[in-house]
Amino acid sequence: MQNLNLPDFSGRVLVVGDVMLDRYWKGPCSRISPEAPVPVVRVSDVEDRAGGAANVAINIATLGAPCNLCGIVGVDEVATKLSDIVEQAKVTCHFVSDSSLHTITKLRVLSRNQQLLRVDFEDAYETTDQGTMLQGYRRAIKECKVVICSDYGKGALSSIKSMIDIANYANIPVLIDPKGTDFSKYANATLLTPNMSEFEAVVGKVKDNEDLEKKALDLISRYNLKALLVTRSEDGMSLIVPGRKAEHLPTNAREVYDVTGAGDTVIGTIGACLASGSSLSEACAIANTAAGIVVGKLGTSTVSVDEIKHELGLKQNSSKSILGKEELLSRVAKLKAQGLKIVMTNGCFDILHKGHLDYLKRARALGDILIVAVNTDSSVQMLKGPSRPINALEDRMIMLDALECTSLITYFDEETPESLIAAVLPDILVKGGDYTVEQIAGHKQVLQNGGQVIILPFVDGCSTTNIVNKIKGSL
Repeated sequence: MQNLNLPDFSGRVLVVGDVMLDRYWKGPCSRISPEAPVPVVRVSDVEDRAGGAANVAINIATLGAPCNLCGIVGVDEVATKLSDIVEQAKVTCHFVSDSSLHTITKLRVLSRNQQLLRVDFEDAYETTDQGTMLQGYRRAIKECKVVICSDYGKGALSSIKSMIDIANYANIPVLIDPKGTDFSKYANATLLTPNMSEFEAVVGKVKDNEDLEKKALDLISRYNLKALLVTRSEDGMSLIVPGRKAEHLPTNAREVYDVTGAGDTVIGTIGACLASGSSLSEACAIANTAAGIVVGKLGTSTVSVDEIKHELGLKQNSSKSILGKEELLSRVAKLKAQGLKIVMTNGCFDILHKGHLDYLKRARALGDILIVAVNTDSSVQMLKGPSRPINALEDRMIMLDALECTSLITYFDEETPESLIAAVLPDILVKGGDYTVEQIAGHKQVLQNGGQVIILPFVDGCSTTNIVNKIKGSL
């Protein structure tokens, strides 16, 4: 595998296309309706997420890249909600509002992490003034390094030929996630990213990689494209560029929970990488890694830089005890089935010292397996400030993995590991310091499950902060 270096994600990207709101109703389901043979879901949780082109923009912003978003919405509650979500993610909106339309909404009803029903609320965009749309596009494209057109076939890209011409005149690459079988409208674009079904609907059944390459090159020539990336689900991705050897990238997914929005993650990651100086080959390899992460999450989701770094580190270090969340949960289930006692703790572990070693040895002695959950770099910054951590997440996990007393190492991106602990439900949750049980993240879930929460005192005078201050004082 090639060594991949993530860019700084400083280049601005413009996403234009069909924006929508993905709404989730979740709850338990324990009976069939007496009115019809359908399940009854008692809704206990409602969640709204950005969908369509808006999800592409959110993916880009999650990587830390600046992003503009151009699309069409109605004048309604859904438009306000969607604007709030994308603006909170620091995406700059250039929405065209049309009072005659309803903002597209896709409602999904779920129970036990399974989708039972989807209900769509949408109007066609053909009546919207495309001149106004192009005006917004011209404003939004300023200072952008890459344009992404996210086509869901709803009509926001009715003027896509003009959009491609405008970008080409400014020498800005145009990446397109296509829809339908008429690829002629995407002529002169830089890159198309169809999935295998979309690709075969245009070129016919693909027999093997050699046949795929031939059909892709024909398509590239026919529509004057620079490259084609075919996403192939469990078979990974294939990047075809004229004059270069085809790149067939194997899938990185460990377990697939939901492919919703995976294509958004792929094209968003490629765009963010290209805008910050990565080559197309590097951008696609990084996007392939991101796609492997996002399909392990439920619903339209995003991937952080720390998650990509961690996944790349796993492949390069080949550690069998440094695990992502889903793989960790799978391993824990097997360990619990064997009757082993699971102990779990968490922390930054920025600079390992005697206090850490003493604490981890005592934690390990409480059970059979010690899981250590480590704050990602961004999580450490939330707690310690912008000057920390000293050591990056991958280095911190490798150091912990080398200790004899640790069994499994994982990470979490939030300020606290509460959701991770609630998913693992260890037999014993351990924390070091002078906390009370009530102050420890995840204590409620562990106690309710019949587990214990134990507080271990730290070794006096041993702390990373003291070490850092001592180093600063000697400079």
